[in-house]
Amino acid sequence: MVVDERSRHELYRRLEEVLGAEAATTLIEHLPPVGWADVATKHDLVGLEQRMDLRFARMDERFNVMDERFNVIDERFNVIDERFKMVDRRFEMMDERFNLIDERFKVIDERFVGLDTRFTGMDDRIRESAADLRATFEHELRAQTTTMMFGMISVVLTMAALAFALVRFT
Repeated sequence: MVVDERSRHELYRRLEEVLGAEAATTLIEHLPPVGWADVATKHDLVGLEQRMDLRFARMDERFNVMDERFNVIDERFNVIDERFKMVDRRFEMMDERFNLIDERFKVIDERFVGLDTRFTGMDDRIRESAADLRATFEHELRAQTTTMMFGMISVVLTMAALAFALVRFT
């Protein structure tokens, strides 16, 4: 016989006729809301507890496996972190090297500035020497030109005098 709400209600009405409303209500409230097949016994609860313990044990094992995997991953990240630290140290070394190279270039730049100053001084001296040489050359050229002109005039005058003398004595 299946216990459903209709049969429970009929039982309640019959108990109400026999025992009265209050006693019928008390007795019906002590019955499970569904059939006895749905009521759990202590033995059922012990079995459920054992199954739950097994499930939790399996879950604990899975979590332990996951913990081990995470530990392996953590170790891998530690190795990667160490590698990044090595790369960072290399970059720091490169920065130091570049700083040294920059310092060397500054020294070379200062040398070039010194050379520019020396060459600027040499340029001034060369210009002065060229100007002196040009002035000397012009002075000598004028002197020679003057000497040549006087010499040519003397020759022309001498030739003219000889020509007059030759004409007069002939």
